[in-house]
Amino acid sequence: MIISIQKPFSINEIGKRTNNEDSIYPKNENVTVSDRLFLVCDGVGGANKGEAASALACESIQTYFRTFLDIENDIDVDFIEKAIRYTEARFDEYIQENPESKGMATTLCLMYLSPNGVFLTHAGDSRIYQERDGNIIFRTEDHSLVNSWVKSGKINEEEARNHPRKNIIYRAIQGSEHPVEVDVIQLVDIQPGDSFLMFTDGINEAISDNEICEILSGKASSESKMSEIKEICSGKARDNYSAFLIPIQDVQDSKTFKQFFLSFLYSFM
Repeated sequence: MIISIQKPFSINEIGKRTNNEDSIYPKNENVTVSDRLFLVCDGVGGANKGEAASALACESIQTYFRTFLDIENDIDVDFIEKAIRYTEARFDEYIQENPESKGMATTLCLMYLSPNGVFLTHAGDSRIYQERDGNIIFRTEDHSLVNSWVKSGKINEEEARNHPRKNIIYRAIQGSEHPVEVDVIQLVDIQPGDSFLMFTDGINEAISDNEICEILSGKASSESKMSEIKEICSGKARDNYSAFLIPIQDVQDSKTFKQFFLSFLYSFM
């Protein structure tokens, strides 16, 4: 499967907080249609701990991918798990050198465009949506206290959005003393025109799923869609808010593409 994308767009905003504990990779000014790996992290821990945690997670995971990715065999669940364990080891080193950072942690959203489909990984309450024709056809499930209450029927989703305990999560990257169990999903139902939105909880604090679908299904450019999300959040979000919008341009069967490419080469022989 050969997946091509249009230019992704991102936001990474401080909101009404005094510091920004969100981090993304790659930065919007560096992103290209050739990028395969995308990360969105929301740090927790207070003071500068959250900033350090989210930034270190982004740096460590992309370093692991860049260093150990075998393009011929590509990635699998085991590869992603090893990237997380590597990141936790980096947390251990950082905390040992900076004892005041003990207790830092971060959520994780990871998206990787693979020849075997799209791999999604997440921990915490940052989310990934796959949108098609104005509908969310896939969404990650928050590892949070209020989401467990929604699943049990104790509260509904609207009540969960503004619940005073909505920030309590039970999965996050913290270090090897508390190894995180991440959800890894491999999606193969990918079609041209699909959009993937990765975002921290500052986004869904300000925008409902219906509003997200309405924005993503519109005819505006991806840049304009992201600008609209940013404008809404700037007026409503109290938290930091960060997101990646990744539009799918085309999807081809890798065998068909290979046969076409070989035929193209033979035509010149």
